[in-house]
Amino acid sequence: MATCPPYPTNPPRPHWWQRAWVRYGAVATLLAISGLVILALVREQTGTHGFLVGLGLAVLPVPLLIAAFRWLDRVEPGPWRNLLFCFAWGACAAALIAIIANSFATRWIATATADPAGADTLGATVIAPVVEESAKAAAVLLVFLFRRRDFTGIVDGVVVAGVTATGFAFTENILYLGNAFGTDQLTGDSGFASVTAATFFVRVVMSPFAHPLFTVLTGIGFGIAALSTGRHRLRRALLPLAGLLLAMGMHALWNGSAAFGEYGFFAVYGAFMVPCFGLLTWLVIWTRQRELRTVRDELPAYVLAGWLAPAEPYALGSMHARRLARQYARRHAGKPAARAVAQYEAYATSLAFLRQRGRKGRAGADFAVRERELLGALWQRREVARPALDHAARATAPPPVAPWPGYGVPGYGVPGYGVPGAPGMYGAHIGCTTYGHAGPWAPALAATPAPAPTPYPMPARPPYPYAPYSQPHPHRP
Repeated sequence: MATCPPYPTNPPRPHWWQRAWVRYGAVATLLAISGLVILALVREQTGTHGFLVGLGLAVLPVPLLIAAFRWLDRVEPGPWRNLLFCFAWGACAAALIAIIANSFATRWIATATADPAGADTLGATVIAPVVEESAKAAAVLLVFLFRRRDFTGIVDGVVVAGVTATGFAFTENILYLGNAFGTDQLTGDSGFASVTAATFFVRVVMSPFAHPLFTVLTGIGFGIAALSTGRHRLRRALLPLAGLLLAMGMHALWNGSAAFGEYGFFAVYGAFMVPCFGLLTWLVIWTRQRELRTVRDELPAYVLAGWLAPAEPYALGSMHARRLARQYARRHAGKPAARAVAQYEAYATSLAFLRQRGRKGRAGADFAVRERELLGALWQRREVARPALDHAARATAPPPVAPWPGYGVPGYGVPGYGVPGAPGMYGAHIGCTTYGHAGPWAPALAATPAPAPTPYPMPARPPYPYAPYSQPHPHRP
């Protein structure tokens, strides 16, 4: 009788270049070398004193910009290593590419045309936008290709592109402010009439968002491409390219504003830059709210399957409730518990987005594996996170309302599924437009059809004796 060969217990080890620490080490080494080279170049052009002054002034807007992009990413926060890579790429690699390429192109044009002034103008309005936006877009492309799980939509594209551009603007501001300080040292100017003060006002006070605004257009193109299905390959390729071309065009208009006359800069700033900044800010905030609605709409499927508690979709779909949950966990169990709740919120959001992609036919071949990973991560943190989210749902619930007659036992229903009067832990005092509680919204919810199921089966919930709450509830899942 033939026997099957034994299953190999020790799979072949990957080659040394396939190991994670080798890849991370190579990227870190390249960025470090780029940083040292750009440091030497900037110091050579500005001098030691100019470099120190430029560094001290250029660092001022960086924390504010990073905090703003991190705030936009609070719904599904990406890992810090991605942001660190993007900032380092913009400050080191992209800045080095821009300095070398811009200098070479400007000198070549000046030699070919024998017109140094025209070469500087052409370099600023044509060469610099193309080179700089392409160098910054390379970081967005790398994250899009190699960190695809962390790049799922428009907000991710905006954050990655904005942080990359923040790093680039940081290095560029050191160069401009250092050169301005060197000019003041030669002319003896100081105070508000100095070139340093004027440069600081224009670049740091008036337009710290200029470079992030340009590159964000590229990020939006990549973000829309991330939302497209695999069938639309041409659109996935053209959307990032269109965003890059828009970024180059806006950058060229900004650099060329000085050629529009004495007040050309202020005209472009007031009539173009500020409205575009406001429009993009509105778009990103609207997208952020849409992501929260996705969380509220997709997670109830896991409530019905027993993976999540009934209160969790409501709490996870509100940034205020999320913050209350983290504060509650920190107050009662310390910082590790708050960190676990934050991780639970991030994993649940990723699960909602994954389920949405599956329902719309945009999920990849690893849908089931990724879903199991996220559910397992939630399951490991449930005992810490559920009491905190339960408290947040109670604290942010609508005001008490009288039970709606004729809709069963008053209590907490299943979000989005129109289950009227389902018994639950919250009793008769809660009514919410999103949930099927007994309340004045129950008739409309009762007629609301359930969301269309995805073609992927829901994983079975493992059996467990679950008792994480401080007081007993008869209707735990």
